[in-house]
Amino acid sequence: MITLSKARLAEQPLRARMPFRYGIATMTEVTHVILELTFTIDGKEWLGLAADHLPPKWFTKDPRRALDEEVSEMRRVIVAAVTHARTVAAPTPFQFWRELYARQAAWGSAENIPPLLAQFGATLVERALIDAFCRAGGLNFAAAVRTNALGVDLGAVHPSLAGSAPGDWLPAAPRTRVFARHTVGLSDPLEADELPAAERAHDGLPQTLEECVRFYGLRHFKLKINGEAARDRARLAKMARIFARECGGDFAFSLDGNESFHEVAAFADYARGLMADEALASLWPKLLFIEQPWHRDVALSDAIGELTRAWPERPPIIIDESDAEIGSLPRALALGYAGTSHKNCKGVFKGIANACLLAQRRKRGEPGMLSGEDLSNVGPVALLQDLAVQTVLGVESVERNGHHYFAGLAQFPAAVQAHIRAHHSDLYTQTEGGWPRVDVREGQIELGSVLAAPFGCAPGMDLSSLKTTALE
Repeated sequence: MITLSKARLAEQPLRARMPFRYGIATMTEVTHVILELTFTIDGKEWLGLAADHLPPKWFTKDPRRALDEEVSEMRRVIVAAVTHARTVAAPTPFQFWRELYARQAAWGSAENIPPLLAQFGATLVERALIDAFCRAGGLNFAAAVRTNALGVDLGAVHPSLAGSAPGDWLPAAPRTRVFARHTVGLSDPLEADELPAAERAHDGLPQTLEECVRFYGLRHFKLKINGEAARDRARLAKMARIFARECGGDFAFSLDGNESFHEVAAFADYARGLMADEALASLWPKLLFIEQPWHRDVALSDAIGELTRAWPERPPIIIDESDAEIGSLPRALALGYAGTSHKNCKGVFKGIANACLLAQRRKRGEPGMLSGEDLSNVGPVALLQDLAVQTVLGVESVERNGHHYFAGLAQFPAAVQAHIRAHHSDLYTQTEGGWPRVDVREGQIELGSVLAAPFGCAPGMDLSSLKTTALE
């Protein structure tokens, strides 16, 4: 039986090395949290970790709300999830998550908190539980999924998968490296003439798109648009020239709409206009998919289904922010979407079930696309756990941008940096400044140490110097 016995929340304020503009927000600083949970598993206590940013304007894209108010609400949903987890006793991690999910959903509904935000708290508990369980069993995450030691009941999430297990649908072995799909934010400079001298970060890392391509050997990209047609076209045309010059024909990209379109038909007109622009013609054969162009208020409406039936030549379009509940993906697929994204902040068990559902569709010859997306993830925990899940789910191109907008682990305590250097030297490399950064080479990142760890991150990290609060 599994129960939660102790809980602590550590915080690390982070300042971005350059502004990250996504949708209606521009991130210049953010609070990073690490949740330390101790679970009693079959009578013995085991520590598990989980971590994430508290990013305003992603879980709820409401321009009217103050940033501090949104951060406080994210802390609140974490505390609520821990409180609910203390009332759960379950035989398997999956069953523990199911019961926690139900309690958190009921609480979120009563408190008028959207499901995506409410379940963010549950996903942190879920991740820490998986970490503790893998430590207890001497398993890595890939083995725990492949053997179904986690007790996943796929049919309880998606009825069409009843009677099957994750190992029936997911790759037999995880990839040992993935492409880092580099984010080009809405305000990111593309070439040197766009970066004022006063905004240059003197930390040894690249800033402009052109510099990043050369420094990291990038080949996969995520290009953000905001629906301002003239501006988007000009930036995309400039990026197309950079890709042609720096990558030749060896590149691929996704387009992120960041929920910019509130009118369903408007995006179809916008997309047709982009694809008819001769200056952008070299891009479209390299397009992987378009991510969440419609605002969540309309993204799963009947109007989407009407549009997709009238637009058979549309490119693959997936949901991201709209993948808020267990039933979100089946609803999206019925409307004509090609698939969804995975990021751990939306849930690991839900991601496993979604990956299996999409694999089932591909087996039937239907669209079933799963992408790997990012929430500006950084180490020492969040990035590694997310990568562990992405590769087990079979994602080959994973958006990574935390290493671009933040200076590696420079802002974390020396003990944390030393732990990463000692245990994850394939994923991180030492900078001249003395702090570890993610080692992207030839556009890819190595995952050997991530896969060997119980759940992404090697145990034994000393977090004692972080500001920590006990959660009662």
